[in-house]
Amino acid sequence: MLRVFAVEQYRSLRSLAIELSPLTVVTGPNGSGKSNVYRALRLVSEIVRAGALTSLAAEGGFRSALHAGSRGAAPVSMRLGFAADELSYAIDLGLPQPGVSPFPLDPEVKTEAVWSGPTLRPSTIAADRRSLRVRVRDDDGHLAVAPWSVSATESMLATLADPQAAPELFALRERARGWRFYDALRTDPDAPARRPGPATFTPVLSGDGGTLPGALATLMRVGDADALQSALASAFDGAQAVVEEDDRGIARVGLRQAGAPRWFEASELSDGMLRFLLLSTALLSPRPPGLMVLNEPEASLHPSLLPALGSLIERAARSTQVVVVSHAEPLVRSLAPSAGLVELERHGLATAVRGVLPLEGAAWSWPTRG
Repeated sequence: MLRVFAVEQYRSLRSLAIELSPLTVVTGPNGSGKSNVYRALRLVSEIVRAGALTSLAAEGGFRSALHAGSRGAAPVSMRLGFAADELSYAIDLGLPQPGVSPFPLDPEVKTEAVWSGPTLRPSTIAADRRSLRVRVRDDDGHLAVAPWSVSATESMLATLADPQAAPELFALRERARGWRFYDALRTDPDAPARRPGPATFTPVLSGDGGTLPGALATLMRVGDADALQSALASAFDGAQAVVEEDDRGIARVGLRQAGAPRWFEASELSDGMLRFLLLSTALLSPRPPGLMVLNEPEASLHPSLLPALGSLIERAARSTQVVVVSHAEPLVRSLAPSAGLVELERHGLATAVRGVLPLEGAAWSWPTRG
């Protein structure tokens, strides 16, 4: 389980270390930095999974993603990391030396580290990196220079090919590849979830919800179909999910509502009904991930649906670590008794955790560049 998420100099997150629980709710007013916490979590996940820093290009480039406050004479640095029970990780990104790179505004990796357990100490480091040099633990337990080369613009995880050479790095990368982030479930008229699709074994709903036919069919056949139907019935006055498959294996999905002469396909559902069906399918996945992060899951949902959504989230948190980013008070209230609550506020250009002084909060230390 992730215990701490830390970030420095990313957008409004000048310096933040957040304690994470099995269920964590990140909340606060508009502009407090909630979305930046979500984006930073997703960014470090993508770096660990794929090794590339290209995700920053989608945010307008490295300079755009940097905190806007003054750094004085300090070198440009953006740092992200997390502490976990098994393997922890941190990365420090900066700019190339002047005149060295043809792309002087692209980020490069200055420092990286992977260590065992939540506390960074010399004895717990499994692998580290300074510039282009990577060290890993050898069979004798010493940190030795790794035989593979790395690029300045990629994580050391990007070029890891042999899991035998650095099993901890390989395990970390594979673990992060199982994390799920949901912030782009589509419910618009052209959403893929509104169309029929293959009813193949699909234990994981895709990020845009496009695999709904397969994911819903899988949940109803090998997952907890009773929990799904109970949640839908509670939310929509007895409604039940329907999966109808033709002889080609193509399924149409939708809801049967009490008293209606026919069931309604996904293409006919309101945005809120389809979104609730998508969230239910994701949260009741028969293959729970190690981490699931939901960004504003309340979008398009009537406040009356939020207690039912809260119950689904609490249920998922029994087998999955869940982080919910939300400003919906009914949802936050319903989750508060069983969640770790992180309430953000804005102090000028910087996001802070309400009630936590600068030298308080989660225990965290960064690898040094030296």
